[in-house]
Amino acid sequence: MIIPTDISLMVPLNRLLFSLWQLWALVLETDAYRLPDPDQNRLPVKLDHATITGTIDGSVESFLGVPYAQPPVGDLRLQLPQLRESYNGTLDATMFGNKCFQQASSALGSLPPEAAQGLTPFLEFLSQTANVTESEDCLNLNVVRPANVSTDAKLPVLFWIYGGGFTDGSNAILNAFGFLGGKEIKEAGLGNLGLQDQRTALRWVHKFISAFGGDPSKVTIWGESAGSISVFFHLYANSGDTEGLFRAGIMSSGTSTPVGDITEVQNIYDFIVDRVGCSNTSDTLTCLRTVPADDLLAAVNDTPSIGAAVGILSPFMPHVDGVFVTMPPMHLPLNATIADIPLITGDTKDEGTLLSFGSLNVTTDDEFASYVSQHLFPGSTIADVADVLRLYPSDPAAGSPFDTGSANAFSPQFKRIAAVSGDWFFNGPRRQFLDEVSANHTVYNFCNFTGVGDFHGTDLLNVLRGGDMADYFIRFVNHLDPNAATGGQVHWPPYNPSTRSTLQFNDGSVPLNITVDDQRLEGTTELTSLALRFPH
Repeated sequence: MIIPTDISLMVPLNRLLFSLWQLWALVLETDAYRLPDPDQNRLPVKLDHATITGTIDGSVESFLGVPYAQPPVGDLRLQLPQLRESYNGTLDATMFGNKCFQQASSALGSLPPEAAQGLTPFLEFLSQTANVTESEDCLNLNVVRPANVSTDAKLPVLFWIYGGGFTDGSNAILNAFGFLGGKEIKEAGLGNLGLQDQRTALRWVHKFISAFGGDPSKVTIWGESAGSISVFFHLYANSGDTEGLFRAGIMSSGTSTPVGDITEVQNIYDFIVDRVGCSNTSDTLTCLRTVPADDLLAAVNDTPSIGAAVGILSPFMPHVDGVFVTMPPMHLPLNATIADIPLITGDTKDEGTLLSFGSLNVTTDDEFASYVSQHLFPGSTIADVADVLRLYPSDPAAGSPFDTGSANAFSPQFKRIAAVSGDWFFNGPRRQFLDEVSANHTVYNFCNFTGVGDFHGTDLLNVLRGGDMADYFIRFVNHLDPNAATGGQVHWPPYNPSTRSTLQFNDGSVPLNITVDDQRLEGTTELTSLALRFPH
């Protein structure tokens, strides 16, 4: 498998917020990946009527910064993306394209020293990201393939969507440029532009990937965090019709989200409009297209960010827009038609820890109760969340990171909040999704237990560094079956609600094993019930 050119977990995708996603041409072996050296041999490929030049670095060929849509600048800002239909002349694809403007994030900015020390391997992994320019003109992609591939190779294609809470990250970002809400946005049919950008990129793949030796009929979409949530939305978009753009999906840490209509974040639209000087105009949306991008970004930076007191959610999550997202996300598995394709989904053991450090000021049981009621279930009362308070006790030994006793209790309520947050936003929605769709669709469920404190994103350390998760994912992309030619590895059974079977990926010292996905099941069921009643 080709490893991505620049890794970032804390990054969403979007237009001025969906920036670089990757295409991976997959083979049945795992190669170590190095960032391409532009001074290495240059590789020309015929792309439509143009010659596109990439780089060759050992066993990897890369074509970087390829524009897949018209730049979303000027009159095209806050408009539906326009697919790049043709190419002429020459195209230099030897350097990364622009990354999108990004919201300043506090996700990792206030970590206790002992927590930051534990993140060192993870942060070193993320430091591989490329140092490229931020720009509003960022609708470009990378194509990475094995060396010496012929144009008729018909390789399966892995379409990778970055994560990052739809707010910040190293290569793509969403916020106001791609996920601005409000009635003005909804009435114009311009909600969730970041998801529309991704769909446009998929159409580019369908049209052009054969020039690179890829098979447009064998595309798997895969994302992590916000990227995983994006995959979820693509499954239900267009009434479940994939349009032939993808044949399988992988969701790593993210399915549905507890949000409602796009008009429910009207306050953010009004705030940004006011901050950039558009509030007294007759057409505020048109005005937003004329202000400097830096002014928009400055306004976004004064809105809540992931990891602050707001916790996991931000106002720039995808919301119901009536076009791409037709109903509250947590109602989609219950009431909507999903794409008829095989799927993999899963979470890490401690999803909520990394994203809960903004709540360290919550120290008492009463403050915890208020936090749950106000931040997780707006409009609820303390009585409404009474069962949550019971099912998630204040004893640190019951909290997350799980199985660590009283350790990692950075505040009296931190492990309790991390446990609830992870189950509310990740485990509960995933279980609801699995229970609803597995009767009629093939779905494989996994959980990542790589060590002490398996926080959000650590599963990518396994799969992107060529661990055993990579073996299963590669087989799935190639054969639509993670068990094809396993060579003696553990058989991964499809999920069904009666057995709740899940493949547990461990840290190497403990073998892979099949377990039952029932940890805190009563708690996740209660949290999901409340999320359906009290969405954001």
